[in-house]
Amino acid sequence: MNTFFLIFVGLPALEIFLMIKIGGEIGAFNTIALIFLTAIVGLFYARLQGIQILKSGIVNMYQNKVPINEIISGTSIALAALLLIIPGFFTDLIGFLLLIPFTRNILLKIFLKKKIVINKAKENNTIDGEIVKKDKDDL
Repeated sequence: MNTFFLIFVGLPALEIFLMIKIGGEIGAFNTIALIFLTAIVGLFYARLQGIQILKSGIVNMYQNKVPINEIISGTSIALAALLLIIPGFFTDLIGFLLLIPFTRNILLKIFLKKKIVINKAKENNTIDGEIVKKDKDDL
């Protein structure tokens, strides 16, 4: 199925469905308050996680290590903050899962494993070589 269709049509439809269902159970005002509350708490927690990752990356750079894990974690925290800003419960759930270090590591391992499998399938097993003649042409 087309990824564009899922993101721009399917995701808002799912969010609207969840808002209607939850709004029917707890009321419209409480649903709106819950959406704002999850955004505020999530962004606060994303800020704390981002500062912690930044400090860890600086420590790794002082130790002459490449902060690969910190770069990936920082990117996922930024994505989580973006998902928490978008109003809705499904995006908030994904955002909170990306903020928790334990679940973030699990999701990143799954994503990276799929990416490695795709890259291995695209590998080309050709060997480049050059033929060199020992006999030189006299000009």
